[in-house]
Order: sequence, then structure tokens, then C-alpha cells
Amino acid sequence: MNPDDSLIPRIPVGDWAESGIDWLTQNASGLFDLISTIFNFLVGNLTYGLTALEPLVMIVILSLIAWIVRSWKLALGTALTFLLVLSMEQWVHMMETMALVLVATVIAVLIAVPVGILAARNRVVSSIVRPIMDFMQTMPAFVYLIPAVTFFSIGVVPGMVATIIFALPPGVRMTELGIRQVDGETVEAGEAFGASPWQILRGIQLPLAVPTIMAGVNQVIMLSLSMGVIAGMIGAPGLGKEVVAAISGLDLALGVEAGLGVVILAVYLDRLTAALGDRGSYTGSLLAAIQRARARRLTPTT
Repeated sequence: MNPDDSLIPRIPVGDWAESGIDWLTQNASGLFDLISTIFNFLVGNLTYGLTALEPLVMIVILSLIAWIVRSWKLALGTALTFLLVLSMEQWVHMMETMALVLVATVIAVLIAVPVGILAARNRVVSSIVRPIMDFMQTMPAFVYLIPAVTFFSIGVVPGMVATIIFALPPGVRMTELGIRQVDGETVEAGEAFGASPWQILRGIQLPLAVPTIMAGVNQVIMLSLSMGVIAGMIGAPGLGKEVVAAISGLDLALGVEAGLGVVILAVYLDRLTAALGDRGSYTGSLLAAIQRARARRLTPTT
């Protein structure tokens, strides 16, 4: 059948989207320049901070963080696997990826948590936010790269923007879920004592929702890392760029080394955020040991 004979006319949604992007490019260039300046400053300075110290010193610091937050086993695993990354000469690329992921995660969480709180407290906001999150989460990740490159050219900034958009939905969803799951009787008890809605949110709902919110943060980090690798296609530095170079040159050795670096970084960040979301379950952490020692010191002896 000739497409012109179809009973349903073609709706040029793509053309409308392209026209909208062209309009934004022409009329909001100042905003995009400001975003580029901020993102370049944040990622550039964090990358410099992560790479300024000697790699062995950074490995000790990162391992110590793992011990403080979770356990000596994670600290040992961190030291061994990061030494492996160093031996593969992927250390600088891994630090570049870590900087991109951390900045994208912080920005995404700063947006996601307030939006999730509003959605949890207002049904109208929730009904508006939910389809938007569905759209953002199901749209193929590569599609985000097209407008990002149009607005910001190539480099780290379009990779950051695409990463934030792609990683945002789990943070919003899990924040809303965590607050909605807080026991209603607990909230009613706070209201009975005359607590304001802000006091109830700050003193009851958010503390009880922390494990669920941190699970959302964990998902934001994982999606940021996966999108950070894809962003290597548009010139974002880090392990993603190495993976793209390996694919372009059919370099299996480079692909395996860069991919292994991504896995090691993902496991490290995943274990840290899981421990931060449920501190009571990790009694082998240095923080838990300090708290036990302090409790024994404060306990009166008979």
C-alpha cells in the first residue's frame, strides 16, 4: 500500500522534536554555555583531585574508606583490584570515569530526592511525574546523546547531561516509595504531638526511608556508570572512551582491560552505597568497631 493512501496520516513527532531542539539551540545558548562551564569545572577539578595524588596513595585512601564504611574484607578486595587496574595502565581512565559518575550522581540525587518527596506528598505531582519517569527510563540510552551533542558539542559535558537524565528516574521512584512506605501510625503519632509537616518529614519520614532512598542512589550510580561508558562514544573521557577505541580497532586486549576496570569500579561503588544505606548490618566496619568501643567505655562497671 502506498503510504500516501493510508487512513492514518503521518504525525511528524520527530520533526517537532527537532524544531524544538533547534529553537533551544538558537535561543538558550547562554544557558547551555553556563551549564558547560559548571560541569567542566566540577568534573575537571574532581578528576584533578583524584589523579593529583600518587596512585598507591589513592588506593590506600579508597581502601580505608571501604574499611570505614563496610569491612576490612572490602578494603582488601579494593586494594587488590585497584592494584590490578593500575597494573593494566587504566588507573587514570578509571579516575576520570569515577569523577564523571560521582558528579552526575550528586546532581541527579539533588534533583531526584526533592522531586520524589513532592511526589510522595502530593498525588497530583505523582501522577505527573510518573509518566515522565517512565519516558526517561525506557527511552534508549543512545537517543539522549543526540540532543546532548547538539546542545554541547562533544566531550564530557554532553556525556554528563545524558548520564544525569538517564540515571534520574530510579532516584525519584525510590524516594517516593520510601516515604510512602513509612508506617502511617508513626506519622499520626508525630501529628498527635503537634509536629509540623516539615518536622514529620525531617524527623520521621526521611530517617525511616533512608534505606530505600539509598537503594535508589545505588541504582543511580549504576546507571550513571553504564551511561558513562556509552558517553565515551561522544568523547567523554574515561573507561568508556577506551571501550569505544577497543571496538573501533577490534582490540580485544584493550576491551577486556577497560571492561574489567568498569566492573571493578562498579563493584566498589555498589558495595559502598549499600553499606551507607544499611549501616547496622555491617558490624565489621571500622565505624561499627569504634561505636562498640565507645559504648563499652561509657557502660558503667559494677
